Amino acid sequence: MERGSAWTIASAIFSCQASPTRPSGPNPLPFPDWATYNTAPMESARPRASLQTIGCRLNQAETALLADRLRQDGYDLVEPGHRTDLLVLNTCSVTDHAESDCRYVVRRTLQQSPHAFVAVTGCYAQTGAEALSLMPGIDLIVGTQFKMSLPNLLPPPQALRKRPAPHLMHSRTIDRDDFVLSGAGDYDSKRANLKIQDGCNFMCSFCLIPFARGHERSRQMDDTLREATALTDRGHRELVLTGVNLGRYAQDGRTLLDLIRRLEQIPSLDRLRISSIEPTTVSDDLLEHMATSPKLCRHLHLPLQSGDDGILQAMNRRYRVRDYAAFVEKARGLMPDIGLGTDVMVGFPGEGEREFSNTLALLSDLPLAYIHVFSFSPRPGTAAAGLPGQVDPAIIRTRSKALAELARAKRLAFDQAYVGRTVRVLFETPNDEGLWNGLTHNYIRVGTRSERDLTNQFMPVEITGVMDGLAVGLLQ
Repeated sequence: MERGSAWTIASAIFSCQASPTRPSGPNPLPFPDWATYNTAPMESARPRASLQTIGCRLNQAETALLADRLRQDGYDLVEPGHRTDLLVLNTCSVTDHAESDCRYVVRRTLQQSPHAFVAVTGCYAQTGAEALSLMPGIDLIVGTQFKMSLPNLLPPPQALRKRPAPHLMHSRTIDRDDFVLSGAGDYDSKRANLKIQDGCNFMCSFCLIPFARGHERSRQMDDTLREATALTDRGHRELVLTGVNLGRYAQDGRTLLDLIRRLEQIPSLDRLRISSIEPTTVSDDLLEHMATSPKLCRHLHLPLQSGDDGILQAMNRRYRVRDYAAFVEKARGLMPDIGLGTDVMVGFPGEGEREFSNTLALLSDLPLAYIHVFSFSPRPGTAAAGLPGQVDPAIIRTRSKALAELARAKRLAFDQAYVGRTVRVLFETPNDEGLWNGLTHNYIRVGTRSERDLTNQFMPVEITGVMDGLAVGLLQ
């Protein structure tokens, strides 16, 4: 649960219905009168919960913490598509697909489990609560302020019933204080996400996240170390640091690099990875540490968004093309083997042929390992939503295709450079073709055949060839 007493949280709630107080339980919060229109009993002795995530790695980290809590509360966790008594859906609001994605997951779940209680949280529950309240089948909507308290807001398992209208737990105000989180994420994957930061103050003109998640705040260092230790004790050998604006981590005068150095002292942690990070927030000290650290992966995902200075200015990005290119070259100079990835947005208002050509040329020149391509999606309430010069969707599709082809070529070229070399791979699971696959420190996905169980093992592999998205090789 994020920091703040239950009564402080309760005082900020506004609801679409009257909410008598729940009589008992940890951290009691105002609890709705669970009048039902569906009294079908649960089919199993233990309640089942399905948790699904739409969106980013940070959402995944939060879903894993909610899963951990629900398991402790006596729920059996089931995979999507299985019959369930409870659906917890953690949503996204980055693109205009959020509503349709949410509707699809709810509808699909209720086709399989028509009596399932549906609780929706996440960024879309914060920015689109009114739209969600009109969506059939939803029973509880939980905004950002109360997301990590969601298990406390559920009815008792024996009272999980469909409701005639959703109950809303929402606040326009989101805490700005540094926070703690209870439990440790419940992951099936061998790599685990570790949430260390939330919120953003940068206010890029296309981005809804500051409205969905609030101002920058950081996780208390001691609490971060506690969960990290718990995750490695469960057998996770790689942790991935997650947040909205990771490089702005600041807790009692300590920086992201200070936190990384403390995490590296955990004996059972083999590898630490930084997820997407703003290029202007990566210090020289952090780069130099990455170049020499035996645990910190030589991998940076640095969102670019556009290769044209005019578009970057309209986006309210905090760098220009030459700044970004200089940073990439500096990182590559310190670490020739670093894996560098980026995000690029196609079709931002005002992007003409010249602006797009500038982006295509820059991405072609930069020593990138991979590129994620996104189409501009006007988000209501953001500055970019009302800008002139909106780009025709057909043009956006054509440009996206060109960038996707470049992205494929970049990935193949980066992987191809490792043919004949031996790399260290942390293996996860077999893929659909029966190849064991895993990642190198610099984010090359490697596949190999083996009769042995390679799950969660570091193994040397000689790369013998590459295909789309996968380097293949032989165990050494």
